[in-house]
Amino acid sequence: MSDTALLDVDGTLVDTNYQHALAWFRAFRRFDLTLPVWRIHRAVGMGGDQLVPAVAGEEFEDAHGDAARDAWTEEYEPMSGEVQPFDGARDLLVELRRRGWKVVLASSGQQDQVEGYLDLMGARDLVDGWTTSQDAESTKPAPDLFHAALQRVGGSSGVVLGDSTWDFEAAGNAGMTAVAVRTGGFSSEELTTAGAVAVFDSLRDLLEGLDGTPLSHPS
Repeated sequence: MSDTALLDVDGTLVDTNYQHALAWFRAFRRFDLTLPVWRIHRAVGMGGDQLVPAVAGEEFEDAHGDAARDAWTEEYEPMSGEVQPFDGARDLLVELRRRGWKVVLASSGQQDQVEGYLDLMGARDLVDGWTTSQDAESTKPAPDLFHAALQRVGGSSGVVLGDSTWDFEAAGNAGMTAVAVRTGGFSSEELTTAGAVAVFDSLRDLLEGLDGTPLSHPS
């Protein structure tokens, strides 16, 4: 029985993907590694433990992985004040709760960032729980984070909402159905190929079409 809506945060509820890509670009530059920003963006949605070796290689990960992740945190912080929720983010949380879903934010972000986004959306009273980078040994596209999020709220089964291909690979690995929004900058074809059963251009479009999706009602 699907009783839990598991929502990705970065790129799905709040507009952060391009800030993340630029922060990673600047972090890698500290180690004299210049990567195309578009290629980094293709990996945004992975956790940092997965992203660094994916874009910079295992040799770089072994030599500089933890330092690069620390550098990313330092580079992202000055841009965090630019982050805004997507139009409809809070309304979607309200509507999912009204329809009877348990709502959990399935994020691999740092705790202060996730809690900051909750405050930005005024959503602490609209969710049943949330995860952070501390809650899963392996991040997306591994399924650990979705399993941890489901366990956090005592859910039986979940439906995922995300924006990146990695969300849908992780959902598939967790045996969960998933719905996509294009707010992270990925194409409809990429998202459906990765496993999304429905794709919407925005959260407002999703709200208008919610009845035709697996997020319509718990079942």
